[in-house]
Amino acid sequence: MASQVPQEVRVAVTQAEPVWLDLDATVAKTCKLIAEAASHDAKLVTFPECWIPGYPAWIWARPVDFDLQTKYTKNSLQISSPQMLQIRTCARENNIAVCFGFSENLNNSLYISQALISPSGELSMTRRKFKPTHMERTIFGDATGDSLENSREVAGWEGAWPPLFEHIPGPGLWSMSREGCRNLSQTYAIESQSFVLHTTSVLTQPGIDLLQTAGTFFGQVGGGSSAIFGPDGRLLSEDLAGDEEGILYADLDFDEVLRSKGFLDVGGHYSRPDMLWLGVDSEKKDCVRGTEAEGKSERKVGGGGGAQKVMVNGKGKEDGESGKEGKALFSWMK
Repeated sequence: MASQVPQEVRVAVTQAEPVWLDLDATVAKTCKLIAEAASHDAKLVTFPECWIPGYPAWIWARPVDFDLQTKYTKNSLQISSPQMLQIRTCARENNIAVCFGFSENLNNSLYISQALISPSGELSMTRRKFKPTHMERTIFGDATGDSLENSREVAGWEGAWPPLFEHIPGPGLWSMSREGCRNLSQTYAIESQSFVLHTTSVLTQPGIDLLQTAGTFFGQVGGGSSAIFGPDGRLLSEDLAGDEEGILYADLDFDEVLRSKGFLDVGGHYSRPDMLWLGVDSEKKDCVRGTEAEGKSERKVGGGGGAQKVMVNGKGKEDGESGKEGKALFSWMK
């Protein structure tokens, strides 16, 4: 039987500024952008890493800021919350899938998280960034192993981005610049034979003033560099100015994935698992665990568990394997 994945899907990639450190206002802006994308016939809309309530850029200026961190924690999104329900309702009312990054508040510990909501408003998947990057560790905790089962959207150097700026010659890392991060997204597209929805936010002067980041690489106005890359790495969208808010659109032809995979498939005919393989432990490890002495059966109590590049290649796995959400994603897009 021929594949049921649709031949072509329209996607929308946002480039916008959050309402910094304001949960309710950023959720309201999220819903406005969702409705706009849906009005242009998009089937999927994406938002960047820590879109809600904005990326905590002050961490690159000073490692500790108790006042801002307290406000950030209070405005971070809980998965079971009226605000999450508001976004889910908006997705359902507009019949569009929504992928967004957010600072997740679980019992007042924070995680760089992402969510995928179906056009029917179901919360299809949440995951956390495996390892926060460098200074992000002053704010955020690590993911648990179950996030490995939901890795079609990725955050930060995994893939989705906060504001990104031109590289300034000197000791700063080129890999942290606009050019470096877009280069990485193109590499992801080529190596995975996927469409990559490279989604970034924008920073304006009021945001700089609020976050007190003047004099750092988050002290510049702009930072937008959203883009859509094809499975062979080519750019499929036209750039917006770095300080311009808007939405990029592209119609993704999934035959392009097959063309690319026919040449290079690192998880298939171009692999050598007899020589090189990847071992994975996807079990979630809870904070409180115990073992019953008699039966030696493990008992788990409480604990944690439930930013944005989105990689789309239309390939789902068989039921019972990780990655089942791949099938579900494209069933929405018919």
